[in-house]
Amino acid sequence: MKLKINNFLKCGLVMVALLLIGNYAEAQRVIKGKVTDAETGDALIGANVVAKGTTSGAATDIDGMYSVSVPAGATTIDFTYAGYTAQSVALGVSNTIDIAMAPGKVLDQVVVVGYGTSKKSDLTGAVGNITEKDFNKGLVTSPEQLMQGRVAGVQVSSNSGEPGGGINVRIRGTSSVRAGNNPLYVVDGVPLSGDDGAGVENAQGFGRIAPRNPLSFLNPDDIASIDILKDASATAIYGSRGANGVVLITTKKGRDGKGTVDYTFSYGISNITKRYDLLDAAGFAKANLDQNLKGNIDWQDQIFQTGAAKNHALSFGGGNADGSYRFSVGYLNQDGIIKESGLDRYTARFNASQKFLNNRLTLSMGATLANTLDRTSPIADNAGFVGDMLTSALKSNPTSYLNTQKTVGTGDSLINGLPFLNQQSDEEPNPAAFLKYYRGRTKSLRGLGNISAEFQIIDGLKFKTVLGVDRSFSSRFDAFSSDLVLQGNFKKDDKTKEVIAAGRLYTNSIDAESRLMENYFTYDKKFGMVGFSGLLGYSYQNFDNSGRTTNSGGFATPDIDLMVNNTAEAKASVTNSSARFDELQSYFGRVNVNIGEKYLVTASLRQDGSTKFGPNNKTGIFPSFAAKWRIGQESFLPKDLFSDLSVRVGYGVTGNQEIPHNIYDGRVRKAGGFINNDFNVEGANSITTVSTANPDLKWETTAATNFGIDFGIMKGRISGSIDLYNKETKDLLFRLETAQPAATPFFWDNFAGTVVNKGVELGLNIVPMDGDFKWNVAFNVAYNKNRINGLNKDISINTGEVNGQGLSGAYAQRIADGQPLFAYYLRDFKGFSTDGTQEIYNGGDVQQFLDGKSPLPSVTGGVTNSFSYKGFDASIFFNGVFGSYIYNNTANALFTAGALGAGRNVTKNVVGNGENKANSPDVSTRFLEKGNFVRLSNLSLGYNFNTKGTSIGGVRLFVAAQNLLTFTKYSGQDPEVSINKALNGVPSFGIDYNAYPRARTITVGAKVSF
Repeated sequence: MKLKINNFLKCGLVMVALLLIGNYAEAQRVIKGKVTDAETGDALIGANVVAKGTTSGAATDIDGMYSVSVPAGATTIDFTYAGYTAQSVALGVSNTIDIAMAPGKVLDQVVVVGYGTSKKSDLTGAVGNITEKDFNKGLVTSPEQLMQGRVAGVQVSSNSGEPGGGINVRIRGTSSVRAGNNPLYVVDGVPLSGDDGAGVENAQGFGRIAPRNPLSFLNPDDIASIDILKDASATAIYGSRGANGVVLITTKKGRDGKGTVDYTFSYGISNITKRYDLLDAAGFAKANLDQNLKGNIDWQDQIFQTGAAKNHALSFGGGNADGSYRFSVGYLNQDGIIKESGLDRYTARFNASQKFLNNRLTLSMGATLANTLDRTSPIADNAGFVGDMLTSALKSNPTSYLNTQKTVGTGDSLINGLPFLNQQSDEEPNPAAFLKYYRGRTKSLRGLGNISAEFQIIDGLKFKTVLGVDRSFSSRFDAFSSDLVLQGNFKKDDKTKEVIAAGRLYTNSIDAESRLMENYFTYDKKFGMVGFSGLLGYSYQNFDNSGRTTNSGGFATPDIDLMVNNTAEAKASVTNSSARFDELQSYFGRVNVNIGEKYLVTASLRQDGSTKFGPNNKTGIFPSFAAKWRIGQESFLPKDLFSDLSVRVGYGVTGNQEIPHNIYDGRVRKAGGFINNDFNVEGANSITTVSTANPDLKWETTAATNFGIDFGIMKGRISGSIDLYNKETKDLLFRLETAQPAATPFFWDNFAGTVVNKGVELGLNIVPMDGDFKWNVAFNVAYNKNRINGLNKDISINTGEVNGQGLSGAYAQRIADGQPLFAYYLRDFKGFSTDGTQEIYNGGDVQQFLDGKSPLPSVTGGVTNSFSYKGFDASIFFNGVFGSYIYNNTANALFTAGALGAGRNVTKNVVGNGENKANSPDVSTRFLEKGNFVRLSNLSLGYNFNTKGTSIGGVRLFVAAQNLLTFTKYSGQDPEVSINKALNGVPSFGIDYNAYPRARTITVGAKVSF
């Protein structure tokens, strides 16, 4: 499936040159005027004014004023505004047109779909759309945060509160075990790969450090709209990558009119929302007299801080009927609420388009360049008994001191000034030690660009070619000075017992490139009462990734700067590298038929060929079909009863190719080789088979059915949609460990069994008041039920690793037939024995499934109230999650009587809870809690100044608050959390362990236009 793309650069240069020589000087006239409400006379802000049959248009300003450059040949101006009847006015001699619009039918919104756009009323599938006015306000670092809680059936949850941290997005539930569950992201027509950023798999003695969010390279200020394709009839056009839904991100383009400069500045303050209620020095001394070191310190104070964030965004853009341009730059500097953590990001974006040959040829280009520096914290997903910085802050003895001289080994050997947990441990440094003797950085440079040419062959028939490139370089280091007394980070001389300086340096670099070439025809024609549109195309995309990791130790210096910049100082290092090249070649087509604006039919078909799958199954076919009946257009319904009433039905098949590279071939390696703590490679040189070949390996496929109703009453003041869906994912991909003795330790295969997600979604938009004082309510709620059916009864796969002292090998979840994905598999805790020495379990001391207790939420929702009065506007947004359970691994590992007995701090509720200090911290329902919550997620207030008569185009002041209040019974730091607790590569969901805390943020800012 090789395809040479050496001409990408040549084509790009030619198209850029044509853009640059584009000419805006064709004969045109400028039409100006004012748009008002016909009943009240008030100015309508944001009304759309377009020269009919062209792309030349503008939006009215705060005073209802507009100015449109009208090309020669245009004869009519169209005026549209949400909630008002559209009007068309013929051009005359005058260049001034004032228009009064009457309330009426809701404006037909245009949304982005795969390989094109569509009027919302023409959609036959389930599609969610949010624009800039709907986005979450305040300090936002990645596109996913803009849409959190805004669209029914779309769950967005942060892995942690760390700036630049990973985010999970689930559209209509979770479907896959090993093939990934995040949607496909498409930016201005370029599909992105689903790879993670650089991370550290296992920092010895410390734990796995999570990768960064690969989407944080996009500046939210550059995003104009986000469209979410939810059902298979909408996503099947993306074939093998559409099973988890598709998120289409459209960036801002230049507006018609003279060049406009927009500058936005904001400043935010962040603080932790909730601290753990730990014992203070007096309480700890009372509960643990033999561990009283006579000091008094709050270790949480030592690591938490007030984080500040500064955000600058500057853009310049404009255009006319023949083209547009927009250039923007941005800078974000965000300090985390944990010391030494934060994010620095520089971005630049350029969009341009130009028409040629009497508007028959349109050339467009877009490019983003982002340079990001993540300052990471020493917080691990799976820290063991030694702990990391955050667990150290929670368990460190509050009667200790910040700095203590501590004898290590024998004789007079001292490590002066090293912070220790207490006088009895050489392996548990306190959090101040991590801050001082650790440094972690992730640097990412990413460029995303696309160039396209669209040519109108004849009336209605167009051909478009698109070239896209996504290139990124990401490098990460995590350095531990030898002054940090941490397991695996230092060692003692076998003879003298003195500490030998060692230290550790973990580095990870990723070089990734994806190239896209697409060519497709579109045809739009109306034949009497029948409207027809068709799409036929070809797509090729390759993914070229390489990486390198090193693990170095035995440094001669404790200086982190020298360690990072001179790895030759290391006594030994282990280096691993990887390289993979995958290709995806596709043919696709779609047909839309509209009969009398009442009956609409859509059918699509895509054939994908992917190198990720076995030789016998490299090609897949993904069809879809959908239909819509606009009942509201029928003569038997009163015209003034419904502004919209439509019924939709759809079916489609999609795939999931987000799996590791080439898992269908056999693997071999040297037998017996291993690496000890001194980095000496030992073992035999014989070759053994690791996994067997499977040429029949194929992708998971998802078949989905959707039934929907769209409605609008009271002239559109109440509108919404209801959708019912059923998704069934089969050919589940597993990597299974082989019972030993066997020829191989594991194998990959597709197993019989189906993951079923079924549910219902409701979206409502209500306009209770629409005079001088406007009030709009946007509400969404979704219910989803997840279950695995037909899986072999003998297959049970454990996941949900539980970490902490005494918890080696522990797990909390299992994948099995008849259960939801990642079902909890726990001992059913009932209490303690009379003397507290035994834990009592229902059904005995065995782990078991628990009916009705899943980490996957059954209900998600959100509600936004928006208000405006003259220049003022405000919004209040709540979101909620219900029906999920969280396993509190933090409490399991840290907050037990046994931990208190070992001299570690605990929460206040542990004292007197009836537990004996000799108990082991078993995995059980004792630590399983409801994850229900309602959050006041976003509150904003803004004011637009009247700048009429000045040289300033507009001034806006705003304030936004995020994560103000959370109503929940969960005892942890925050119920919205999902740490990577994978076991043997099998992912998990809903386990809380040592997450970077969530912050409450207040942001103030201003936007000025010239």
